[in-house]
Amino acid sequence: MKAVILEKCCNANELKAVDIEKPSLKDGHLLVKINAFGINRSEIILRQYEANEDYIKLPIVPGIECVATVIESIDTNFQVGDKVISLMGGMGRSFNGSYQEYASLPIKNTFKIKENVLEKYSTEEIASIPETFFTAYASLFECLQLAPDDTLLIRGATSATGIAALKLARAFGCEIIGTTRNKDRIENLSKLGADYVIIDDGNISEKVKEIYSGGVNKILELVGPQTLNNSFEALSKHGICCVTGILGNKEYIENFDPIKDVPNGKYLTSFFSNYPTKEMIDSIFEYIINYDVELSLSKVFDSLDDVAEAHELMESNNAQGKIIIKLDDF
Repeated sequence: MKAVILEKCCNANELKAVDIEKPSLKDGHLLVKINAFGINRSEIILRQYEANEDYIKLPIVPGIECVATVIESIDTNFQVGDKVISLMGGMGRSFNGSYQEYASLPIKNTFKIKENVLEKYSTEEIASIPETFFTAYASLFECLQLAPDDTLLIRGATSATGIAALKLARAFGCEIIGTTRNKDRIENLSKLGADYVIIDDGNISEKVKEIYSGGVNKILELVGPQTLNNSFEALSKHGICCVTGILGNKEYIENFDPIKDVPNGKYLTSFFSNYPTKEMIDSIFEYIINYDVELSLSKVFDSLDDVAEAHELMESNNAQGKIIIKLDDF
């Protein structure tokens, strides 16, 4: 079968599909045929520098999510032919992930797709949901405890997760400020449902307060540690800031002091997507269907040979939606 193998840190154009042996079924796993998968920022990070870390088991097939068809199972909850999504839990880091034609994936991180979802959405549309909408949905509703009357700042709103969060929050009735570094993206964010769009030059707190004098009460921080302190300045008293992304390419704040650096009466939380549950995944699909949330696809590629180009597109920051590799329809 074909697979993309990462043997070391490399540039995007060095990613190639090669022939490897098809995997066999392992205990606690399902053997699946990969139909499609999304490209994620964490896979870019893995390729750029994280592959050097001791906890990455090289060589590895990257890919933290997929939609797939079960071709072999010893678990009575899954039958041959079932359509599933699988994500996280060490996928593409501790064991081979989705950049391949077939995979052996853990049952605990694999979930059947309900018939109403299969009837409503295409293979590529379903593939745009798992990691991106799981991250956005859980950040908003589990971590930020979003309510319809909240004022929400999405910092990094043109990313795939930012766009998903914008659509989820718009459907819920919140007032939303989206940020972008590119003035050419203001119109698109407005069309997607942002009430206000701010150009992010690294210091946006005063711009936010020109709109809401006391600041916003919820912030989804996708740029990450690079802008966290400034986001705190834009947060209202008793507001919550959730750090979910590292679009700013800075993972840590040096000498961070939680007593001094987290302002009194303001709350910091985070979302870590490694532990999806069936209940959470089902609730995401239910929300998307019930609120008729539009799915945003940037580009759909149709071959593993296109992985390098897909990585280059994500690195360019011009995607403005989910990048999908589709190998086959359900």
